Amino acid sequence: MPYPARLQEFVDNLALFADQAERVQVLISFAEKFQPVSAEVATKPYLESHRVPGCESEAFVWVTPSEGGGVSLHFDVLNPQGISAMAMAVILKENLDGLSPTEIGTVTEDLVYDVFGRTLSMGKNMGLMGMVRMTKYLAAHANDTP
Repeated sequence: MPYPARLQEFVDNLALFADQAERVQVLISFAEKFQPVSAEVATKPYLESHRVPGCESEAFVWVTPSEGGGVSLHFDVLNPQGISAMAMAVILKENLDGLSPTEIGTVTEDLVYDVFGRTLSMGKNMGLMGMVRMTKYLAAHANDTP
C-alpha cells in the first residue's frame, strides 16, 4: 500500500470520480472546509521557516507532537484564491493527523497527481508537492528539541 491506510482510502474513493468536473467539485468542497492554524500554534507574521518554498498560494505548515508518538498537522494558506492548496491542507490534515512521523514519511509527492490529476499548472504542482515535502520534513523533526 503506497500511503497510510486513511490516505489510501481517500485516494481510492477519489478515484471513483471518473468525471473531472465531479472530482473538481469534490476538491472544492474540501477547500471550503479549510481552517487556518490556531493562534495556539502560530500567529502572524509567520516565521519564514514554516513557509512552503515555491508555493504560489503562500502556504505555511506546522507539525506539533501529539499523544502516543503521533503528530498534529497545522496549515495556513494566505492567498484566498489558493483553492488547491487549501484542499491539499485539508486532505493532509484529515488523513495524516495523529500518525507517526514514520508513517507520514511514506507519503510520496505523487499524492499531488493522485489527488489532482495532471491538469494543474507546473507552478501549482510544485507548490503542492512542496506542501507534502514540508509536512514530511517537519513531521520527521517534530520531536527534536529546539
